[in-house]
Amino acid sequence: MQRFAGRIILLWGWRRALVAFAAGALAVLAQAPYDFFAVCFVSFPVLVWLLDGATGEASDGWLRRLRPAFATGWWFGFGYFLAGLWWIGQALLVEADNFAWALPFAVVGIPFALAFFYGFATVVARLFWSSDIGRIAALAFGFGLAEWLRDFLFTGFPWNAVGYAAMPVPLLMQSVSVTGMVGMNALAVFLFSLPALVAARRHLRLGLALFVMLVAAHVGFGYVRLAAPVKPARSIDVRIVQPSVDLSEKWDASVRDRIFATLLGISGKAPEEGHAKPQLILWPETSVPFLFTERPDALTALGDMLADGQMLIAGVVREEGGSASAGSRYYNSVVAISDKGEIVDAVDKVHLVPFGEYLPFADLFQRFGIDQLIAGPMNFAAGNERHPISLPGGLRAAPFICYEVIFPDLVAVDAASSDVIVNVTNDAWFGDTPGPYQHFRQAQIRAVENGLPLLRAANNGISAVVDSRGRIIDALAVNARGAVDAHVPVSGRAPLSPDQRRINGLLIMLLFALGAFTLNVRQRLRVN
Repeated sequence: MQRFAGRIILLWGWRRALVAFAAGALAVLAQAPYDFFAVCFVSFPVLVWLLDGATGEASDGWLRRLRPAFATGWWFGFGYFLAGLWWIGQALLVEADNFAWALPFAVVGIPFALAFFYGFATVVARLFWSSDIGRIAALAFGFGLAEWLRDFLFTGFPWNAVGYAAMPVPLLMQSVSVTGMVGMNALAVFLFSLPALVAARRHLRLGLALFVMLVAAHVGFGYVRLAAPVKPARSIDVRIVQPSVDLSEKWDASVRDRIFATLLGISGKAPEEGHAKPQLILWPETSVPFLFTERPDALTALGDMLADGQMLIAGVVREEGGSASAGSRYYNSVVAISDKGEIVDAVDKVHLVPFGEYLPFADLFQRFGIDQLIAGPMNFAAGNERHPISLPGGLRAAPFICYEVIFPDLVAVDAASSDVIVNVTNDAWFGDTPGPYQHFRQAQIRAVENGLPLLRAANNGISAVVDSRGRIIDALAVNARGAVDAHVPVSGRAPLSPDQRRINGLLIMLLFALGAFTLNVRQRLRVN
């Protein structure tokens, strides 16, 4: 092992970049749908050894001395994000004649930009680097900080955060209800990097003890929480509809009535054997293939389909401002429709997808003929505020549209005053690629974090009912068409409040920073 580590430490130039790239790409196998987290016990030790050798010339300024560390982290990140996000390009092939030209920008450009976060992480780590376990703590702090920043900088895109690799099954998901994603990201990197101590054997016993302690705590807490009896105070019967509409027909005016009839047919069928009549029916994102302002008869049809006491929550495009010539504004929304066919509530999407639902710097891009790349026939406006929707039985649902559910803090705000989490999406853009599975995993973790059931409807993707511990009650596979009926128990909350989880996560990062700083100073004093 010492010889292997030594060879990696001495790598330089394109060989160092290639190994860093390969280590990052390999780490993606720890994410859904592969869930092979053991690869991270290879990828991150390799990254540690690469950083051991990432030193500049003593005569260089401190910024130039950090360039090798940044380059190592950037190549690791580029491999990680390229291997983990290549499926984004699938969305551009839905209308390939119009958007295939943008494929390199999406498939390569997004990973290229996101890799800067991991380059930043390794620079921060290198500032506190030492020759012992302190460097493992430094890397954990650097990545924890970078993943935290990735949650909100430049509109935020915390997709495939490292911490998800440590949570492939419900048993291993429960710790996030205490640490939050901030703490989980840092702890995961620390744990994955500890095998790097085997090469030099300094602090090996301490590292082994910490490894056993952290794994035991992670697994033990999961076991205790899953074994604890759940006493539901209330419950709700739901039907999740997955229509699996072909995107080539999504906005085709000639087939709108057929799409709407399919939704009505699936929603109105008799309950599955052993299930009660659903109180709530959930349709996916932008499932209604027209504007209700243009088709008021559709609301009448919905009122006829819904039985007494039932409610429909549907993803729609909502229009404000009259005709398009008068400056209409369109919103990606969910609406709640009563058994009388009346819209009783609506929530607009606040966190829009750049280039998909709106065009940043629109005036500049449109001069070059560049418009939005996917999502629909119009640009969307962002909603101004969020609020829970009242459900039958006095329950409250926190609705999140598409990738809004990947943002822990965004979800936590509304979930704190709600009883269930609702996520509507349309992952058909990405076909049967890793994308829908990664999206679902992140939604699943939001249920565990907040201690609330998750109701998820996808046009195509993974529609599912998940309990408050992250266990899947029932689900529909990618490309399936139909409905899931489920009796959903509703009780309790997460062990800790969102604020306390955030504090715990930041304290974990601070602990790693202090440990790294202390051992760095100690090494400097010993050398001097």
